[in-house]
Amino acid sequence: MLAIKSELKFVKFLKKINKKKLFILTGSQSYIASGMYNYINRYLLQKNYKLFFKKETNPTITELKKIIYKIKNYTPDYILAVGGGSVMDYAKAANCFDDLKKLNYHIKNPKKKFKKNANLIAIPTTAGTGSEVTPGAVIYINKIKYSVEGKEIVPDDYFLIPNLVISNSKKLRAASGFDALSQSIESLFSRKSSATSVNYAKQSLKILFKYYILHLEKPSLNTSFKMLIAANLSGKAISISKTTAPHAVSYPFTAHFGISHGNAVSLTLNEFLIFNYKNLKKSDVKFNLKKRFEILFKLSKTKSINELVNFIEEIKRKAKTEASFKKIKLPSRVMIPKILSGINIDRLSNNPVKLSIEDVRKIIESKFALRK
Repeated sequence: MLAIKSELKFVKFLKKINKKKLFILTGSQSYIASGMYNYINRYLLQKNYKLFFKKETNPTITELKKIIYKIKNYTPDYILAVGGGSVMDYAKAANCFDDLKKLNYHIKNPKKKFKKNANLIAIPTTAGTGSEVTPGAVIYINKIKYSVEGKEIVPDDYFLIPNLVISNSKKLRAASGFDALSQSIESLFSRKSSATSVNYAKQSLKILFKYYILHLEKPSLNTSFKMLIAANLSGKAISISKTTAPHAVSYPFTAHFGISHGNAVSLTLNEFLIFNYKNLKKSDVKFNLKKRFEILFKLSKTKSINELVNFIEEIKRKAKTEASFKKIKLPSRVMIPKILSGINIDRLSNNPVKLSIEDVRKIIESKFALRK
């Protein structure tokens, strides 16, 4: 019923903006495969819109400039972001920047306040990032990840439509779903977490532990909507707490080796959970770290860190999130420096136990050795 209401709300919105100038930012595959073009062709009767199909897998400064140029020349009333995390990142950044000459500088040194160019509406076609509610956008410059953050970045509205998600490939469902899973788990342990973010993370994990594997094996409108809700909740959680070490280490795996974000995050999630549990007494956060683990044990129906790790490993096995990692043939002396040089220090600093680069190196080395 809620899924139907969300879809009807979106149709009503499209009919409402028929006379407005609309800029649709999307991916060519997601726009067609998701079925979004059916909604646009059917309900936007006056066809008063412009389409931009993004090409890059990850959001780059080069393509962002093209998008901003198109938006500046068209001056839309609404920007409709239809797609996964990269589309959302592009739309959120493009809606708050217009100085192309100084764009590199402003991405690297973002202002605290931004001015929106249009009303931004987010429609996810994957169930993972929760980007439709997060106050940040990721842009890569020379394969280095930068984050632009601010309350003005958040879309003005969003629609969760399961019909747009059910057609995702199993590989995409696995990667995006694990991103939501990791976001919620990391949010529980982030030193910036609060009672509100913990509540969002718990709600998200309850859904994910029940529906994630089911969504992989037997996707339906119901599982699609549940996963959209879970991803949305995970986005609300990290909007407050931010992510931690697994996300910090994931970005260079994506930038240098082409491993999708959700899969990249899965690579070290367990390793950092083990590190944090073994170093409970070294934690200097304001909350009780042991009790946060107890929350996760209860949600996952496990009783120890070993059972929890095995539980997550089983999820990863069924989702095949590490398949692409095994294809990397570079020796450790080449691979590990690339990873260490691209770590997001800000996200790393959110870890509940302080991590040195040497700590991270040992974790990556152990992971690299295991896969051999």
